[in-house]
Amino acid sequence: MNKIEINIDGMMCGMCEAHVNDLFRRHIKIKKIKSNHYMKKTIIITEEDPSDELIKSSLEGSGYNVLNIFRTKARKTLLGYK
Repeated sequence: MNKIEINIDGMMCGMCEAHVNDLFRRHIKIKKIKSNHYMKKTIIITEEDPSDELIKSSLEGSGYNVLNIFRTKARKTLLGYK
């Protein structure tokens, strides 16, 4: 499993978080996703390894901008993936 942390500019509230999650789900096969507008971050757990271009284009025209993308391997714990 891959863990992708994406810093995103433009999220202002919980509805923005939901909107960003939905935009990513339309383009990437996601196991788990969590966005946080306070931290300006989205974390995706996926079996795929989507390109930076696909990640950025998923938000194209939405008013949200990808600032940074970090990739690591996801660790499975008793409570799910971390």
